[in-house]
Amino acid sequence: MLLAATLVAGSVHAEQIGEVSTVFRFLGKNDRIVIEAYDDPKVHGITCFVSRARTGGISGTVGLAEDKSDASIACRQVGDTLQFKGKLPQQENVFSERTSILFKRLHIVRVVDPARNTLVYLTYSDKLIDGSPQNAVTAVPVPRSNPIPFAK
Repeated sequence: MLLAATLVAGSVHAEQIGEVSTVFRFLGKNDRIVIEAYDDPKVHGITCFVSRARTGGISGTVGLAEDKSDASIACRQVGDTLQFKGKLPQQENVFSERTSILFKRLHIVRVVDPARNTLVYLTYSDKLIDGSPQNAVTAVPVPRSNPIPFAK
């Protein structure tokens, strides 16, 4: 099951839709905040927008810097209707991306709230040894006329 979640999470690609510079660097890219869009692979019509810090400089430009754990998330219904690709588990890692050369990852997790017919999305960062309690959460209410297919 973990392998399947990793494969699904690995097949989702971020689309960078904007960025702002926060620190000027003489060499390499500036430190910046990027805004990326992630389409939920199992719920056609929902996109999550994540803003997060990206470290610049020479180490950031070549991929050796560790990005900060700060992130914000807002998921929205962007299609006219929502289409589900099968039953959704109670909780699923829908996206994961490495944010340092070794052990740090950014995660987006979908949690189904069947009582409210709502999809809740959480973003957080973890490390092999010590993760970060910094997180952000958003929710997408689904119309009652379109019940979430929930795998109990």
